[in-house]
Amino acid sequence: MGWFALTPDDDLPLQTGTLLLVGPDEPRFWDIFTQSSHYHDGQPDPLDRWSKSVLDPIAKGFGGHAVYPSDGPPYHPFYTWALRTGRSWASPIGFLVHDQAGLFASYRGALLLPWVMEADAGKRPCDGCPDQPCKTACPVDAFVGGYDVAACKSHLLSAAGRDCLSTGCAARRACPVGQGRRLPAQAAFHMEAFL
Repeated sequence: MGWFALTPDDDLPLQTGTLLLVGPDEPRFWDIFTQSSHYHDGQPDPLDRWSKSVLDPIAKGFGGHAVYPSDGPPYHPFYTWALRTGRSWASPIGFLVHDQAGLFASYRGALLLPWVMEADAGKRPCDGCPDQPCKTACPVDAFVGGYDVAACKSHLLSAAGRDCLSTGCAARRACPVGQGRRLPAQAAFHMEAFL
């Protein structure tokens, strides 16, 4: 999902090298995750545990470390890291928008690798999006003046919110970039976890 060169100011186990953000290859990812024991074992946080079971061995194999957005407090600054990659930006509604995943940008972890990779900047998709449908797609205007989490959750719990709850956030789905990446079952899984 992007990467950047580490600096000593990052206060991470490696002081030089690369931080590589890892996200799901959607929609293929969902079938892989739902076939895992983590998805079926009834234990809390199946996706976080699955992510660690996949990424920890990869990091170790490269002589690096893995860190996760669920580790904390204190939590790692994944939003800021995403901005540093040059592949994600703040969207008109404040959520991260990725050059390929759109508003479905999702980070399962970060690999800290002991070598430096050249930067791989992308193009901000919002700059070429004249209508910016994400700004008007929310049925309860939860993004007017900042993100109103309470209004969003209240809508999801109402009969009118069934569409967002079962197929995902209407504002995220309105983004032309990343259309068709997230399956409705995966969106419903994330929305349920959000509540």
